[in-house]
Amino acid sequence: MSVSQTISSYIPYLRRFARALTGSQAGGDAYVLAALEAIVADPGEFEIGGDVRTSLYRIFLKVWASMPVNEHVDEVEFSGDAVGAQRNLDAITLRPRIAFLLSSLEGFDTAEVAQTLDCSLDEAAALIDAAGKEIANQIRTDVVIIEDEPFIALDLQTLVEEQGHRVIGVARTHREAVDTVGKERPGLILADIQLADGSSGLEAVNEILAAFSVPVIFITAYPERYLTGTPPEPAFLVTKPFGVDSLKAVISQALFFDRKSHRKDRPEASAALV
Repeated sequence: MSVSQTISSYIPYLRRFARALTGSQAGGDAYVLAALEAIVADPGEFEIGGDVRTSLYRIFLKVWASMPVNEHVDEVEFSGDAVGAQRNLDAITLRPRIAFLLSSLEGFDTAEVAQTLDCSLDEAAALIDAAGKEIANQIRTDVVIIEDEPFIALDLQTLVEEQGHRVIGVARTHREAVDTVGKERPGLILADIQLADGSSGLEAVNEILAAFSVPVIFITAYPERYLTGTPPEPAFLVTKPFGVDSLKAVISQALFFDRKSHRKDRPEASAALV
């Protein structure tokens, strides 16, 4: 089996990880492309006989750390959010954040995180724990949930509130979603892609984003349908059934790069949640 055939099934998930890490869909995809080009240029870097996924992610992180592949694209993507992104970057340590993403978003166990980051098991565990504490302690906002299943919506609300955020609305249909967000102006949207009235959560969000900018996390049982490289394509995506840690990781990353998110220790953050 060729290297391309071996790694092809992992590419959609690597692209998801890259976007969460960089905060940019275009930027993340550019780094994934650079990693694939590195593998093509030097197949020996890829350990066919070893763990395919950890080898792929290790090469990606090596490329990402060594070269500003898409510096111009990232600059454009972040120009509007420069203040908030820089504030959050200063507050959260980078290496623990990478470990946290590998563990919570990608489902790596501690041994796989250690292998990917070339560190010991104890160091990997410490990095994951440190990141979870740092991220949870820094950012909170108002959230609207777009979900037609009542029990899933309740689970999402509970999880979001446990993280210190406030749920200000739950919508079940396209029209409810647009109306709710238009009235409440949240700092984050969690959206199912298929809604109760047969409409698309993706279409509802596109209508919302035409009016104002807000980070969005999509939740779907079929992530491979939406991680194709063909627009429109979600930048933040969680797979159903979702894990608590996975969703926490994505929420943290979506808010991490958004200028509307507030530090918990800032007066304006407290005022926004009263």
